Amino acid sequence: MTPGPENDFGAPLELFNTLGRRLERFEPRVPGRVSVYSCGPTVYAYQHIGNMRTYVFADTLGRVLRWKGYEVRHVVNITDVGHLTSDEDEGEDKMEAGARREGRTIWEIAEHYTKAFMEDLELLRILPPTLWCKATDHIEQMIAFARVLEERGLTYALPSGLYYDTSKVDDYGKLALLDLEGLREGARVEAVEGKRNASDFAVWRTTPPGEQRQMEWDSPWGRGAPGWHLECSVMSIEYLGEHFDMHTGGVDHIPVHHTNEIAQSEGYLADGEPWVRYWLHGEFINLKGVKMSKSLGHTVRVTDLRDEGYHPAAYRYLLLTAHYRTQVDFDMSALDGAKTALRRLLERFARGDRVPAVESYGRAAAALEGRPAVLAHLADFDAAVSADLNTARALAVVGAVARDETLSNEEVGTLAAAFDAVLGLGLTDLAPEDLDVARAGADAAVVERLMAERAAARAGRDFARSDALRDQLEAMGVEVNDSAEGSTWRWR
Repeated sequence: MTPGPENDFGAPLELFNTLGRRLERFEPRVPGRVSVYSCGPTVYAYQHIGNMRTYVFADTLGRVLRWKGYEVRHVVNITDVGHLTSDEDEGEDKMEAGARREGRTIWEIAEHYTKAFMEDLELLRILPPTLWCKATDHIEQMIAFARVLEERGLTYALPSGLYYDTSKVDDYGKLALLDLEGLREGARVEAVEGKRNASDFAVWRTTPPGEQRQMEWDSPWGRGAPGWHLECSVMSIEYLGEHFDMHTGGVDHIPVHHTNEIAQSEGYLADGEPWVRYWLHGEFINLKGVKMSKSLGHTVRVTDLRDEGYHPAAYRYLLLTAHYRTQVDFDMSALDGAKTALRRLLERFARGDRVPAVESYGRAAAALEGRPAVLAHLADFDAAVSADLNTARALAVVGAVARDETLSNEEVGTLAAAFDAVLGLGLTDLAPEDLDVARAGADAAVVERLMAERAAARAGRDFARSDALRDQLEAMGVEVNDSAEGSTWRWR
C-alpha cells in the first residue's frame, strides 16, 4: 500500500504555500515520498533562540509528514562561505568578519559554531535530517552551475564578479510578490558599480585586487568565492533532484535569498516547470517587541535558558503554543507559563503505560482499533496537525486527553507515544522533575544549607529572617513549598 492521505492515513494534509499565498492540499511528486530542503545556519556565531524556532518548525514539518505515512528525505545545508553581512551584495562575508572578530581562522569558527548548533538541536529534541551538506564541499559544482547560467546568457561579468541579470526573468520576485517597477524607480545609488538592475545579484564574487580572503577559489571569473544563494540551488538539486517537493526557511529568506534561488535554479533547469512546488516559511520571535537578531545584540541561546533553570523542552513547548506563521513575543513569564503547562502534562501522562514508538497515524489507529472514544482523540489530533501544522490546536487535544479519566493506562500511553512522535516534547520519556534544571552556578548543597537556616528561623518564629532566606532562594531559581509536614524545594 502506498502511504499518504489518499489511503485513509487521516485527514488530508494542507499547507500554506508562500508561492501563491494560499492553503493547498499537499500532493508529493512521488507517491509516498517527500523531499524537503531547509536552509541551514551561517556558522559565524552562535544561533539564538529566534534562529532555533526555524528549525523547530522544520522538525515539526518532518514529523508531521512521517506521521502521515510518508518516507521523508530531508536535506539541510551549513553555510560556511558566501553570506554577506547585508544578505545582499554589500558588506563582507559573515565568515570573514567572524574570523577577524575572534582572531581565528574561518575553518576554526565554522567547526566551533557548527558543533554548538548541533548541540542546540539536540537540546531541543530536533531530529537530524537525512543529510547535512556544507557549502565549501561543493565549490566545483557551484562553478559548473554558474557556467551553465553564463552559457544561457543569464549573467554578466563585472570586475567584482558574475551577476545574474534579473531582467531576463519574466516572473522574478513571484515568491515575494516584489514590485520590480517600484524597485527600479526607488533604487538608490548602486552598491556595486556596473550592476544593470537593482535586483541583480552575485553568483560569484571576485576578490578585489590587492586583497586576499581566507576562503577563495579559482574560477572562470577570477579568484573569489560563490554568492550566498548559489549554494542552496546547487546542493538541493544535487541531493534531491532537479525538482523536489518542499523548501523551508524563515520569513526573512523570502524577499532575497529564496527569490534569488528560484530565479537562478529555474534559469539553470530551463524546462518551464516550477523548481519547487511548496515553499513554507516560519515567523520570527520578538524580544521585547524587537525581532531577535545577532546583529542587534539580542543573542539569547538555548543554553542560556537552560542555565537560567529552564529545560529546553519548555521552550519547545512555548513555540508550539503558537502557529509557525505567527510571531511570538518572548519573555521569561511566557517561558514560566510554558514550563508549568508542560509539567502538568508530564504529571498527568506519568500514569500511562510505556509503549513502543508510534510514529504514524496509521500505526496509532491500528493499535487503538475498536475503541471509538479513544480514536476520536486521535482523529482530533490528526486533524489539528493536518491543518497547516496547527500545533496550538494539537496541544489542546493533548490537554483534553490528559484530563480524560476514562482512558486506561495503556490507552494513555499509546496516545502519548503518538502525540510525542509529532510534538517531540518528551511526553513518554521525561518526568516532571526533569524540568527542574539547576541554574548555572547553583549548588544544591548551598540550597540545603539555606533551607536548614530557614527552617531554624521559622521554628524560632523569626519570620523576617525566614522571608529574607526565601527571597534569596527564589533569586537562585529555587521554588520553596511550605506545608504542615515541613518545607520542600525544587529548581524552578
